[in-house]
Amino acid sequence: MQAIKKQHKNGRPTKEAAERKKYKVSIKMATEEYYSLKSKARLAGLSRSEYVRQCIRSSEVKQRLSSEQLGYIRQLSGMANNINQIARKANAVGYLEVRTEWMNTVPEIDKTLKLIEK
Repeated sequence: MQAIKKQHKNGRPTKEAAERKKYKVSIKMATEEYYSLKSKARLAGLSRSEYVRQCIRSSEVKQRLSSEQLGYIRQLSGMANNINQIARKANAVGYLEVRTEWMNTVPEIDKTLKLIEK
């Protein structure tokens, strides 16, 4: 019986499934965007592909505003309009006359801002 010798494979070791890059994504860029990508990758000392991969890994995507939050922003815009009207009235009539209107508006603004932050 012959002893089985270990056979050495030539070449680089095989990568695990998670390490393999098997998906290809192509994008269209304007000339300015392409040269910006090219120069940023060169400054980082990376290939363009590796630079984009790192950008994807380290980026954070902000969630779009919900329709509810957009409604609160519209309310804030209306309140800003009210504040402008109060300021005009204060300049014309006097600050003591519009103090109560102002004191009623401020809590509403605070409440709406807290709803937007959620």
